[in-house]
Amino acid sequence: MGQDLLQKNVERTSVTKASPDCERAAAGERPISRIIGFHQDEEGHWVVELSCGHTQHLRHQPPWQARPWVLDAHERTRRIGQAFACGWCANGADSATLGR
Repeated sequence: MGQDLLQKNVERTSVTKASPDCERAAAGERPISRIIGFHQDEEGHWVVELSCGHTQHLRHQPPWQARPWVLDAHERTRRIGQAFACGWCANGADSATLGR
């Protein structure tokens, strides 16, 4: 049942498509997107869908990633519309860098 922590965990990209639709923040701040939905990946991990078109995994794997709310359908629904700092937009990810 346990996982060998010495095995390399290869992360898959969470980006679905590039988009300039993030709300632009003030200079020096990260761009902000809004949560528009959730889905599960092929391994059953929850993925947040953002208004900018990007996605990001939100795993609950204590003690390193403690997000118990993501396992609750009501809590996920409650967060739709909330601001979310998109790491892909903050890094300037666009079609050229994503190869899409």
